[in-house]
Amino acid sequence: MNKLGWVGSEHPFVDEVSVVQVNQVTVGRFGGNSAAGSYKNEDGCIVWADEQQEWEFAVVLDAHYSADSAVLIVDRFQKEQMNVETILSQPSPVALKQIEEHILTVLQSRGFIQACREVKGETACLFVVRKENYVWWLSVGDCMFYLLHPELADLGQYLLNERQFYEWIGQVNTFDQPVPCFTRGTRELRTGSNQIFLTTDGLTECPGEPYAESESIYHALMEISADEAVRKMLCDIQEHHVRDSTTIITWNVHVERQASMPSDL
Repeated sequence: MNKLGWVGSEHPFVDEVSVVQVNQVTVGRFGGNSAAGSYKNEDGCIVWADEQQEWEFAVVLDAHYSADSAVLIVDRFQKEQMNVETILSQPSPVALKQIEEHILTVLQSRGFIQACREVKGETACLFVVRKENYVWWLSVGDCMFYLLHPELADLGQYLLNERQFYEWIGQVNTFDQPVPCFTRGTRELRTGSNQIFLTTDGLTECPGEPYAESESIYHALMEISADEAVRKMLCDIQEHHVRDSTTIITWNVHVERQASMPSDL
């Protein structure tokens, strides 16, 4: 398949590990262990992947109190698929500028803000777009976004965003404030193999903390295929009796062109 839109209230994956492919993208879901107290899943995600591997569009959501806010975002952006695909069909300088403008326009529209006021609960939300040899993101809240590459790992860099607490979309909504608070950025991918990795915090806050350190995620993905690595991660946290749900989205981008390097090398 080349697209996926899912919310945990549809299928919670409690006591169940799921790993599927959306074209070149691997999506892993686990709703936590019922024996540890899990009985629902309030995560969500959207994945659209161009068949020619020109771009990927991914959203990961971690709601609380109810899944209503995640449902609202998934439903709203599924209606935007044609607009997003049209924007991402353009060259990266145009596409990445317009995708940010478009997503912010949707999130700040009067109709969407009113709909947020009427839902129960709120969600952290992370948008990631890869186009050519660049990656762009917009983050509200505490979902995590990693760019994994040997050159970056050698310098201790793994995470691209920093988790922000007390920041959501939904009943409590940053875009319904006088000044919206969110994080956004753009990065050039490095020459060679770049692993893009998004996750909710069930993975990193698992008892025993097998994946609390970024290095452990990096090494897991460098040693085996993404499909095998995601399945192993989810099975590991299942064995550690994690209660919280985890959603993972990851894919690899191979870049041929030379990335930026210091001028004195």
